[in-house]
Amino acid sequence: MAQFDETFDWVVVGSGAGSMSSALLMKQAGKSTVILEKAPWVGGTTCKSGGVMWIPNNRFIAEDGESDSVEAAMSYLDALQNLDGGAAPGSTPEKRRAYVTQASRMIDFLVDQGIELARGHHYWPDYYDELPGGCKTTRTVVAKPFNLKELGPWRKKLRKGFVEANATLSEGMQLGHMRTNPGAKKMLAKIVLRTIADKLRGRRYTTAGAGLQGRLLKAALAAGVDIRTDTPVREVILDDAGKAIGVVAQKDGKTVRIGANLGVLVNAGGFAHNQAMRDKYIPGSQARWSQTPEEDTGEMHLELERIGGVLAQMDQMVGFQMTEAPGTENDYVKPGMQSVTGKPHAILVDQSGERYMNEGGSYELFCENMLKRNRTVPAIPSWGILDQQYAEKYQLAGKWIDKKIPKAWEGKDYLHKADTIEELAKSIGVPPEKLKATVERWNTFARAGKDDDFHRGEREYDKCGYVGDPFSEQKSIGTVEKAPFYAVPCVPGDVSTYGGVVTDEYGRVLRADGSVIEGLYATGVTTASPMGNVYPGAGASVGPSMTFGWIAAKHAAGLDNQMA
Repeated sequence: MAQFDETFDWVVVGSGAGSMSSALLMKQAGKSTVILEKAPWVGGTTCKSGGVMWIPNNRFIAEDGESDSVEAAMSYLDALQNLDGGAAPGSTPEKRRAYVTQASRMIDFLVDQGIELARGHHYWPDYYDELPGGCKTTRTVVAKPFNLKELGPWRKKLRKGFVEANATLSEGMQLGHMRTNPGAKKMLAKIVLRTIADKLRGRRYTTAGAGLQGRLLKAALAAGVDIRTDTPVREVILDDAGKAIGVVAQKDGKTVRIGANLGVLVNAGGFAHNQAMRDKYIPGSQARWSQTPEEDTGEMHLELERIGGVLAQMDQMVGFQMTEAPGTENDYVKPGMQSVTGKPHAILVDQSGERYMNEGGSYELFCENMLKRNRTVPAIPSWGILDQQYAEKYQLAGKWIDKKIPKAWEGKDYLHKADTIEELAKSIGVPPEKLKATVERWNTFARAGKDDDFHRGEREYDKCGYVGDPFSEQKSIGTVEKAPFYAVPCVPGDVSTYGGVVTDEYGRVLRADGSVIEGLYATGVTTASPMGNVYPGAGASVGPSMTFGWIAAKHAAGLDNQMA
């Protein structure tokens, strides 16, 4: 019999959103729970994310007078599987049904726990809304901005978010269209006044993923969950029958053996900062392009594989096209390109000067296309091609470039500028006649309002504020014809890897023969995504992490877990 230094009913590895939802369920069931986090801060990648959850048939849709259903969501997820011919062992019909039936119940549970949530703005339609069951408004759920002062001394233990303000993501998106959105200045004034009032009242807000995690952390602490930072887990302990019964962790330089009466849940993130694993599974990608915390190094992937788990879908990542602007090397969040190349008056070309995809739409698909293209034609980096019309309306890497190039960019061979497309092509080493022909072909499409090559602008997401410009008549398509012209490099970054161990509909880790490793559960990007190889919409990693963490806790606690 294994000897433990201490024992809990439920032992959770990692402190992301899925860990919190599972811990809250266990505590409601009257079970002792500990969360072990290797970083000095709670929150994981969720804190740096938008904190968006893709939740079909959620309560907020009905409150808005719209309709959704399990059947529609199943039709949509099933149709997505046909878009990619690759096998996706992490996505079975049983797991997809478990998700679409249980995700909304998980949200109801959190609301009942006092966690303030709301519907995501309509700028987040499904990424493939034309498919059966696709949603053209939004299935997303978000947390309301959170006052960090409510955490007391734990405030310093919550990982920093990317937006520390009392503002929603949709408000921030509208501010990003300052020159085309007539209401942007009024929105800014509201946020400024709100910020002043918060300061006078001693409030300090965060939003997006950190807002979600702040609310979950507050609820978990109130419920009595034992949460330990600086406590990396090194090993999952199996008994002679192959059942997970605890973990080996490190704390203050000492080895600690912690037993688990009901089970171990692993929600330890991905392997985005493990370059060796990236080279093996996602060749062409770079750790330095990831937006994830530096602790995202994949040790638990390897540990779960060691004890019999099967890794799958390891070539997948949640892409985040980005640009390495000079001066941003040490920024907490690197500048993205999703809101650049998908806007009017901008296109993306490879190093031969050709367009090769729809520059709008899913960021996961965008970066996947870039990596695939690079296998046959040099495409890393690809080049965002912009004109003065773009520069007069929108920012690039957080800077206005229509009147003056940022000083930090000068002489860095980063932003290229020329009076003609041919001169621009020579500056970036692209065949001039090819780039000229590509731009002229695009301009023909733009004038007609229809992209015959890649159908840009036909999906609702192409036109939304995070990609196109909903405040512009052109939305997504606009000519590239007004000098001067600009070019900026774009690389396939990410906000997480998206492959891991295969689990069943209860979150149990499976062996190669399909048998269950008893007592061992996993969720989040430690697992092969239940969405498969296609990203259905905003929040398709946070939503499943929280849902399957919750499902796993219900199963381990012996509670009703019917998937109907």
